[in-house]
Amino acid sequence: MQARADKRHSLGHLRGMLYIALLAALVATPTATKAPKAKASKEKIMSFFDLEAETIDGETQSFEAYKGKVVLVVNTASQCGFTPQYGGLEALFKEYKDKGLVILGFPSNDFGAQEPGNASEIKEFCSARYGVSFPMFEKVKTKAKTQGQSPVYKFVTAKYGEPEWNFHKYLIGRDGQVRRAFPSKVAPESPELRAAIEAALK
Repeated sequence: MQARADKRHSLGHLRGMLYIALLAALVATPTATKAPKAKASKEKIMSFFDLEAETIDGETQSFEAYKGKVVLVVNTASQCGFTPQYGGLEALFKEYKDKGLVILGFPSNDFGAQEPGNASEIKEFCSARYGVSFPMFEKVKTKAKTQGQSPVYKFVTAKYGEPEWNFHKYLIGRDGQVRRAFPSKVAPESPELRAAIEAALK
């Protein structure tokens, strides 16, 4: 009888020890936490169509309205040797707008102070002299070194550099990314520019 009692006592003691060991292990084990989600392999690439700007009439224009179109961004001026390109740009716009081209004019006084006018004066000049019907925007700063560089120009110049003079052109594809840039001397009727526009429209 004594042997059985001793055996039961030993088993009970063993169970107690196992219970204590299990409890200690549970306490020592850190609380499980959810693994952090893996970061996206690529950040969202900013598109031209994410931007906005003030029109020449002082209204905020979201570029999402141009999403899916081919865009030609041009820094313009009213007193420049290249100012007659307004006429060529208007002709280009009329020829290709139904195929998906939009031209956006951004007056700037950055080069030779050749755009001194205010918004209403610029608008009147463009309309009366060249019959401009493509969208025009408020005067902007195009260079990174000048305080207050336009977000539009911060975006378009990132890959192809800043304008060297008035009527520098940036061609943006239907995906909202800059495809090419053309200096002032490349006129709107230039075969080089037209070929690039037609390729982007396809």
